[in-house]
Parts: sequence; C-alpha cells; structure tokens
Amino acid sequence: MACRISELVLSCREPEVLARFWCEVLDFVVLDREDDGTLEIGPREGFGGPQPTIILSRSDEPEKGKSRLHIDVNATDRDQDAELERLLKLGARRADIGQTGQEQWHVLADPEGNEFCLLKARLNPL
Repeated sequence: MACRISELVLSCREPEVLARFWCEVLDFVVLDREDDGTLEIGPREGFGGPQPTIILSRSDEPEKGKSRLHIDVNATDRDQDAELERLLKLGARRADIGQTGQEQWHVLADPEGNEFCLLKARLNPL
C-alpha cells in the first residue's frame, strides 16, 4: 500500500480571504474552522475522497524566500483561456517567474501571492 496526499497545508495571513478564493477556484466548501482561525476547505463530499483538502493555517509571519511547493490546477468544464479570465476575476494575478511565453501554462498568484499554475487541460471533465 502506498501513501496519498490527503491534505495540503498553506500558512497565510488571512485564512478567510484565501478560503473564499480557493473555494471559488476549486468549487470547494469550508469543512472545518478552528478557534485559532485555521480553516479546512475541501470537496463538498468532505475529507477522505480522491481530492486532498487544504488547511489554511493562520500565520502573521511572512514566509522567508520562495515556496518550494505550488499548486497546479486544470479547468474541468471550459478551455484554458476562459478559465484564466475567471481566475483573474476572482482575484488571481499574473506572476512572472521568468517564463519565455512559450509555456502551455499560466503562472498566477493567489490574493496572498502564493504562486500556482493554470495548466492546459490534462484532465477529462468530471
């Protein structure tokens, strides 16, 4: 038996802001709220399904250096250009990490500056 990713933990200054953003991006819902402001978001079916949940852990200290992990997303019901426009309207912004312009993905940042990529569709729509 192998392991699988069940949760991703993201430190952030404003868990509520990021929860709203990522819930809209991924069609997730808030699954749990802790007294310290930590939120868990995930699929409507809850924890334990095929998709990992995301723990948004409140931290007032800024991250030092560049994060070594980022999230890649795929549109499931529209083409990449339409999804890019939707993500930008939700509050994502373009991020320049030295792309050449020839990539088949877009590098974006969430409202707190965490980089993520919108890939050209590699998944079949659900």
